[in-house]
Amino acid sequence: MKTVRSTREGLNLLRQSALALSAVAAAVILFFASYAYFKSFELTQAQSRLLLYQSTLTAALDRFQHLPHVLAGDPLVRRALTGQGGNELNERLAGFAQKANLDAIYLMDDTGLTIASSNYQDDLTFLGQNYGFRPYFQEAIAGRHGEFFAIGATTGRPGYFVAEAVHDEPASPLGVIAIKLDLSDLVEAWTAGGEAVFVANPDGIIVLSSNEAWRYRTLNHLSEDQITVIANDRQFANEPLKSLDWSIETSELVKLNGTTFLHVEAPVDKLGWRLHYLADEGRVRERAWFALIAAAIAGSTLFALFFYRRSLRTQTALRTSQADRRQLRATNIKLAREIEERKTAERQLEAAQSELAQVSKLAALGQLSASVTHELGQPLAAMRNYLTAAELEAKPGMTELAGNLGRIVKRMESITKQLRFFASPGDKNLERFDLKDAVKGALGLVRHDLEASMIPLDLHLPDAACMIRGNRFRIEQVLVNLLNNSIAAMHDAASRRLTIELSVSARKAQLSVADTGHGLHGASINDLREPFHSTRPSGEGMGLGLAISTAIVREHGGELNAEDRDKGGAIFTVHVPLLLPEQRP
Repeated sequence: MKTVRSTREGLNLLRQSALALSAVAAAVILFFASYAYFKSFELTQAQSRLLLYQSTLTAALDRFQHLPHVLAGDPLVRRALTGQGGNELNERLAGFAQKANLDAIYLMDDTGLTIASSNYQDDLTFLGQNYGFRPYFQEAIAGRHGEFFAIGATTGRPGYFVAEAVHDEPASPLGVIAIKLDLSDLVEAWTAGGEAVFVANPDGIIVLSSNEAWRYRTLNHLSEDQITVIANDRQFANEPLKSLDWSIETSELVKLNGTTFLHVEAPVDKLGWRLHYLADEGRVRERAWFALIAAAIAGSTLFALFFYRRSLRTQTALRTSQADRRQLRATNIKLAREIEERKTAERQLEAAQSELAQVSKLAALGQLSASVTHELGQPLAAMRNYLTAAELEAKPGMTELAGNLGRIVKRMESITKQLRFFASPGDKNLERFDLKDAVKGALGLVRHDLEASMIPLDLHLPDAACMIRGNRFRIEQVLVNLLNNSIAAMHDAASRRLTIELSVSARKAQLSVADTGHGLHGASINDLREPFHSTRPSGEGMGLGLAISTAIVREHGGELNAEDRDKGGAIFTVHVPLLLPEQRP
């Protein structure tokens, strides 16, 4: 029995291995067959696109081939070569160039000196320039049809030049008439098409390209003789003519800048040019993979259907177990939901307890503040009256003492004013106002301190109104507190700059005050808004400013945040709700 079982297990293992190897072999064959099919399809498409580009380029180059020949027979052109009618010819050539949309039409004598040009009025005119070194002039003066592509020696713009000799039969040529055709519109159309196409001259230099980075790059290394000829003809001005990262892998594949492309090319009738078209080879591989995946999905579907039919025979026995499992899963989901709800309730309770503790602190502080301000109010007023009387009597030795006591009384009154906020936190007389006005009002109160501390101010306010509902003077109090804190923080700073920025969104206004001071040292807004918490040296603040500011912002339905800046200093941000358009007057 053991031998039979082992034999069966071995046969099953062999069947599974053979099935796996067959599947892998089929996948490999399918992939390469799909790759070959889609590669052939892409090459056919690329060849069609290449023919289209070839026809448009040939049409653009042939369009004005006849024009120099026609102009060479114009009597006015011949007279200009004998020193007559030069100005009249300039105007006529300018009209022809404008109507034909040519870059330039110009006439040269038998030495190559330009004596008439359509751009005679331009700063970079061809008049007086000698182009006897250009191959198109040399071909034309020798009685042949001259054509050439080069970067303009005068304008620096590339163009296609066509030239014909001007004869006074039967004498030798009097000069040469030439046109310059700008091919930039054609190149821009190629670029807009989003395809990879370029034209290379017989030296392998790319002269036209849909990718500007390829222009004037070489497909192969230039010899010394080629470099010398190009330099003598001044064909490419000062272009370095660097080699392109280009290699031919097969007759149909090339590699450019590390990427493999399908490649087709065709000759152009002019100048020995060749037109190249590149198609992304990655698309072929992607389609081959898609075909393989689709086949795998289809095979898997058939395989799944086979096993599904087998599984139907065992479902009856499993239904009871599955029902129990579904019930257990539902119970687990319900339990998980209850646990999450309990965690949410606990977080809400913790937040409410924290808020209640803060409110309790402020309430206790309010009661204490009411008592302190009431008890200190009358003694301070009496001390102020005594000091005033002492200053009026001006007794010897009393002036300095009265001044010092006056400053002490003023400090105590300032403290009671801050405490008074907690005793009676603000009236409910709300109004609609522009938050920009509150910013300007607060700046007016601290302008002297800024100037005295020599702190530059960067103020960024939106052009549109930023309307909110609240108490403008209490909002100004918040801004004054924040500005004074920033000024104090930059007292010993090496770099001082205060930045105020107001921005608006659909529903909220955001006002930030940023400084370059000592920063918050990691303290949170919850730490800073605690009453009597202060980062200033002893005697320079009670630590009530941010507590007061936080309470005022909350009265307006907003929020006050604070954090350290990455480059040093701190930024305080006030968020308050904007008035909706229908709420504005």
